[in-house]
Amino acid sequence: MNEALLRGLTPSVLGILVRRGADFAAAEDAVQDALVEAIRVWPTDPPRDPKGWLVTAAWRKFLDATRADAARRRREDLVDDEPEPGPTPAADDTLRLYFLCAHPSLTPSSAVALTLRAVGGLTTRQIARAYLVPEATMAQRISRAKRTVSGVRFDRPGDVATVLRVLYLVFNEGYSGDVDLAAEAIRLTRQLAAAIDHPEVAGLLALMLLHHARRAARTAPDGGLVPLAEQDRGRWDTRMIAEGVTILQAALARDRLGEFQAQAAIAALHADAPTAEETDWVQIVEWYDELVRLTDNPVVRLNRAVAVGEADGPRAGLAILATLDDSLPRHTAVAAYLHERAGDPTTAARLYAEAAHQAGNLAERDHLTRQAARLHARR
Repeated sequence: MNEALLRGLTPSVLGILVRRGADFAAAEDAVQDALVEAIRVWPTDPPRDPKGWLVTAAWRKFLDATRADAARRRREDLVDDEPEPGPTPAADDTLRLYFLCAHPSLTPSSAVALTLRAVGGLTTRQIARAYLVPEATMAQRISRAKRTVSGVRFDRPGDVATVLRVLYLVFNEGYSGDVDLAAEAIRLTRQLAAAIDHPEVAGLLALMLLHHARRAARTAPDGGLVPLAEQDRGRWDTRMIAEGVTILQAALARDRLGEFQAQAAIAALHADAPTAEETDWVQIVEWYDELVRLTDNPVVRLNRAVAVGEADGPRAGLAILATLDDSLPRHTAVAAYLHERAGDPTTAARLYAEAAHQAGNLAERDHLTRQAARLHARR
């Protein structure tokens, strides 16, 4: 692979896309996607015309992204800013598309990635971040999924577990990322809950409602991120919280615990606390223990370290943190927080600055930068 050749061709290819009508930012994304594809394909199948290959691939990437964005906008037009409680209106075809993309011929992870890209409107970069893998790896996974389903009939819908995973990731991207899809994910999960009597479907809906209820309090008037402990709980949507708790209680009563019910239980404990100081961290740690048992997910273990730090003291949290992979997203930010609580502001300030550099979105980066500056000002 001649990386110098790729770098040399990039400005020319970018200029061609712009002249064809692509805006500069979208053209940049398309060219980057094409470069990722070239790195994957060229070593075994080098093109006779590298520039022509890149132009064609980048233009196709641009058209795919444009179509996906248009589809996403049409779906977002169907929902209000805040989801209404109770039964959802009549279903459209979007949920059916989720099931069709979750085709039995695909592995669950490939089905999720394909659905997020083709139906959810997320970029390859956003999906890769959600899965904790390099963008090139995710691009290959999506390409393989497309090839797998290109010759099959879409008359066998996928399983509920895969669709739930997709809806969860779409909601997370809408809740904490660059694309506002949270209300759409709630709308679709309401449809699914109305169609399927399953405790994990109910658990996911409860989880979404409990998180979405805090949305108004998550940002300051200047757009800055407000951590959970500092949020004005009077701005939380108590009606949405009550609905989420009711749905969760009914699901837990069926004694078929799954990961979404456990996550919703943690969210409910946060919602139930009148103040941050009154949060029942001991019970939250117990629910994280259940989540670890159910998923063995490294991000769950990271969140558990925070909960242990609150329940048993920051040193206990740091001891758990030391056993986890320090490349995990938010690992450095968690370390900074626990070091600050342990009375080590110098280390905390340094780690906050490092975490800001690693942050995946502007709001989080600004928040961590302010935390570092706050501790530096005290020295």
